[in-house]
Amino acid sequence: MLQTISIIIAIYNRKDELFELLNSLSHQTDTGFEVIVVDDGSQVDLNPTISLFEESLHIQLFRKQNGGPGLARNYGAKRAKNEWLVFLDSDVIVEKNYVENIKKDVEEIPCDAFGGADKAHKGFNLMQKAISYSMTSIFTTGGIRGNKKAVIRFQPRSFNMGVRKSAFEEVNGFSEMRIGEDPDLSMKLWENGFNTAFFDNIGVYHKRRVDFGQFSKQVYQFGCARPILNQRHPRYVKVSFAFPSLFLIGYVLGFIEYFALQRGFILAMYGIYTFLVFFHALYKTRNISIAAMAIISTYIQMFSYGYGFLKSWVLLNIFRKKPQDAFPHHFNS
Repeated sequence: MLQTISIIIAIYNRKDELFELLNSLSHQTDTGFEVIVVDDGSQVDLNPTISLFEESLHIQLFRKQNGGPGLARNYGAKRAKNEWLVFLDSDVIVEKNYVENIKKDVEEIPCDAFGGADKAHKGFNLMQKAISYSMTSIFTTGGIRGNKKAVIRFQPRSFNMGVRKSAFEEVNGFSEMRIGEDPDLSMKLWENGFNTAFFDNIGVYHKRRVDFGQFSKQVYQFGCARPILNQRHPRYVKVSFAFPSLFLIGYVLGFIEYFALQRGFILAMYGIYTFLVFFHALYKTRNISIAAMAIISTYIQMFSYGYGFLKSWVLLNIFRKKPQDAFPHHFNS
């Protein structure tokens, strides 16, 4: 089959996840694609995993010094032979018609970059399903990950993202950001006249092997990155980006109102919100345990992201710090 797609996987250590992803790619209905795995300075040997798929996939493994996922993807893109670059996170699994559907969609839907949904597999554990709900729910900031109707202009994310190689090269690929590098790329594409699209038939199963503590740290970092992105791309700032911070502030004010004024109006609003999250999650998952855990993961997401956003906004706009000084670990040195 004609090769038009190069799938690029940046990875650090996670060989078990890599096996599962490569296994799903080895069962594609359309085999006309290459796979480029970029080992971003792993401390484990990935060669044994790669060797298992050398007969079933057109696969290459490259190793580089650790520099973050964006630079690892750029490294792979330079070595890609095909017209379309498809970036997948190592902790996803794709369905067997993933490549076939991409090829159909790029023929039918004019675009320079595309993305797809983020969903939970039936085999995921309860916590993974609860976190997946929070990351894709209309009641959080995550709605864009699972539904093209949630946004006017779709912003592909690197867990499931395709870019025409010529467009990728014109904007110099991913930037020096370690966190938030994928929305940064999407907005660079827009600023250079390229357009993006949502493909609703290429969803990936995102495993997210994290607990609630790790999830909190992850979304906190996402929150910190957003004001940095707002500075870099002021044309695409939205009031909704501040919603989690307002959510956090409102919750604190609710307790102040309750203890200082002996009134519970604000906290009652949060009670209604909790009620809506629970029953929406129950409707979506058909599992009461997942719905209960989804309340926890939703509040973690809103509070951690909101705190990260608020902290970053204050440091950048009140104290006038440079992003690289305020969050040095967010950037490649």
